Amino acid sequence: MIEVFKTNVYERSDASILIEQIQQSFPYYQANFDLQDCDHILRIKCTSGAIQPASIINILRNSGFDAEVLPDEIACTGNHPINHALLSGSH
Repeated sequence: MIEVFKTNVYERSDASILIEQIQQSFPYYQANFDLQDCDHILRIKCTSGAIQPASIINILRNSGFDAEVLPDEIACTGNHPINHALLSGSH
């Protein structure tokens, strides 16, 4: 399972600290940031079980950052949603 979060993390050093905190709390999570993305994306991949979005958000909040889960689908022009998984190549 993969969960994607929009964050306000801008610095690579902050991202590294947060990844370490996430992986200490959840050793079966694989976390990475895409700070080049306009939403400063945090991606969490779980290799065992479900991801706990509220816990991830709390880890960031406790470090002074904001995070919110990005929906799986976004609206585009017209009434046809675009699936993020298809855009990123993951299924």
